[in-house]
Amino acid sequence: MNKFIKSAFLLVLSCFVLACDSDKKAESRYQWSIIDGFPKPQVPENNPMSYEKVALGRVLFFDKNLSANQQQSCESCHLQAFAFAEKREISVGSTGQEHRRNAPALVNIAYNKTLTWAHDGITTLERQILLPMFGENPVELGITGHETEVLARFKTLEYQQLFNQAFPEKTISFELIVNALASYVRSLVSLNSPFDQYAYFGDDDAISESAIRGMNMFFSERLECHHCHGGFNFTQSTGHEQQLIDRRPFHNTGLYNVELGGDKYDSGYPKKDNGLAEISTLAKDNGRFRAPTLRNIEYSAPYMHDGSVATLSEVIDIYAAGGRNIEYGEYKGDGRTNPLKSPFVKGFEITVAEKEDLLAFLHTLTDKDFLNLPLRTPNH
Repeated sequence: MNKFIKSAFLLVLSCFVLACDSDKKAESRYQWSIIDGFPKPQVPENNPMSYEKVALGRVLFFDKNLSANQQQSCESCHLQAFAFAEKREISVGSTGQEHRRNAPALVNIAYNKTLTWAHDGITTLERQILLPMFGENPVELGITGHETEVLARFKTLEYQQLFNQAFPEKTISFELIVNALASYVRSLVSLNSPFDQYAYFGDDDAISESAIRGMNMFFSERLECHHCHGGFNFTQSTGHEQQLIDRRPFHNTGLYNVELGGDKYDSGYPKKDNGLAEISTLAKDNGRFRAPTLRNIEYSAPYMHDGSVATLSEVIDIYAAGGRNIEYGEYKGDGRTNPLKSPFVKGFEITVAEKEDLLAFLHTLTDKDFLNLPLRTPNH
């Protein structure tokens, strides 16, 4: 039995020891690892959280048997040490096919209002997870056409026990696999950074004076950062049990402004990925992408939807300039003049010392436990 299955069995056992109801059956009462007073994430009624589902989902997440050719698992592109992202510009699927986008970090994804970089219609993990599993363009896990073969791999004794704990009296199916994976990914909560100790637990010494200066700049109207990366999850794209407004924001940050056709006025983001416009078919959505959370941002490089920015220092330089000016190459063009650019990306003056302060603040959003603990368990 591998180490992940052993860990799963330990987690399943612990849920029974900590159970509140003596008559509770297969599904345990789940407690979120969140700060007191914080709202709970929204969870679909047909897939409530349980420790057993999280335990099963964790095993599945790390299992390469989930890919048709047994070459990749979910973890292949979402590594814990990198905030469940990866150290490469764009992802590569199980068949070696290069993708066009950077693998997003799976940090507090339970609070995301929308999933993926640029789709306003995918609002649940249960739907999003179908893309890497069954998508054909690009191929990720490549299950389509191999469903029977892949599903048979999970009918071992160890998996049958885990499935029975998570879904009593139900036959192993892809629906149950998706529900378990969704539960595990929802459990990846990161709220124990130095910033959290400072802001929510009252530890005035948790962050440095430099970071405090950077924090004040971050939330200032001068830099405008908080307009797209606001709230406790540092992204405008947030949903939870107390948020009644359905907000699905996407932003054009002036990263590109390439010529798309013969007309010099026909410009925007590269045709291979023009963001939300691909889904909405609206010209105004050209280049609009979801702002990711900044939690653990220090470890989730490279940045942007296509991984085209290597460091946080470069990210700050681009926003200070009001967009990115690419002077040569395939994507030559001045993003600073992109007519669809967000009004919050207007540029700002920043000194070397101020930039160091801003970086110091961003580093306080790193939750070392989230990055390093071998098994995330709920706080009781």
